[in-house]
Amino acid sequence: MVLQSLLKNCLQLSCILRTPKAGFRSTTSGGLIIQSTSSDVYQNLAVEDWILDNMNLENRQVLFLWRNSPAVVIGRHQNPWQECNLRLLRQKNIKLARRRSGGGTVYHDLGNINLTFFTTRKKYERMENLKLVVKALKALRPQLDVHVTDRYDILLDGQYKISGTAAKLGRTTAYHHCTLLCNADKFVLSSVLKSPYKGLKSNATPSVPASVKNLFEEDPSLTCEMLLDAIAEEYATQHQIDHHITLINPADETVLPGINNKTKELQTWEWVYGKTPKFSVSTCFNMVYKDSFLDVKVDMDVRHGRIEVCNIDLPEQWLPPALCSELVKSLTGSKFCPNETTTLATTLLRVCPQDNELHSRWNLLCENMVMLM
Repeated sequence: MVLQSLLKNCLQLSCILRTPKAGFRSTTSGGLIIQSTSSDVYQNLAVEDWILDNMNLENRQVLFLWRNSPAVVIGRHQNPWQECNLRLLRQKNIKLARRRSGGGTVYHDLGNINLTFFTTRKKYERMENLKLVVKALKALRPQLDVHVTDRYDILLDGQYKISGTAAKLGRTTAYHHCTLLCNADKFVLSSVLKSPYKGLKSNATPSVPASVKNLFEEDPSLTCEMLLDAIAEEYATQHQIDHHITLINPADETVLPGINNKTKELQTWEWVYGKTPKFSVSTCFNMVYKDSFLDVKVDMDVRHGRIEVCNIDLPEQWLPPALCSELVKSLTGSKFCPNETTTLATTLLRVCPQDNELHSRWNLLCENMVMLM
């Protein structure tokens, strides 16, 4: 069933109707509302890429609705070590993704709604999209005090951020996406978006901290489904289309040819970490060994996520100079990554003399080096 015939045969309903969909290569004009059936952040970001690359937006505007399981999403030009607590993400099994748009870092979970507005570049208008969201919220709950700021945020009660914005502008097409906090886990949000790493210097785009609040806190009767439907209905009204949401499975190659390759690319280390703008680390850490306190100074330059320059300043004679030099040599060119550093350290330890004292000191140093990452 092609999209054109599906929309023609769709009953004129005042409520939201959701149906699964095959194929999107239709060239018919008008607006289209799509919702993902997946909660995987990489799959949903891949859908954005697919729509931008494959759909004819000349005579059509598209609204894409999606929600993710716990994930931290950084902007195209950001540094993950600067933006979030990577160790905590690993502990909590929270995914890290880098999107193709600019802007700051956001935390996603199923209590957070994501909206992507696709248009031609000429019709791109962030403010109008955000006003549409505010109008939908007002229609749903007239008592809500919500408004759009000059920074393209949506504030609740004049001070709490409930929506942030980012965009990608192509030569002829564009999209603007924003979040909407309904009932996200604010404790996890604040924890994972706090970087513990020290001594980082970078020209990467920094996020701007803000106080946030869930709409659920203002009105506990609100749900994500209600908000999605209200926004879809307002979008349909403004674009004079059926109040109809087309469901898609972002893993279905018959609907979205080539989508799985886009998803795989977004999951690669080279994209998530390797696209980080060049940065440096200059820090000291203290090691406690047999009631002694030792200061270690580390300086590194990291480019494309790999250690380009590495210097480790240890107390004299604490480790054989040749062994420390071998560690520096091995780290140079390697990924700025705890797993890779652990593997390198373990490999080097095998060629060390069988000396328990030496092994203990080596392990302590490498554990602290890994903590930097």
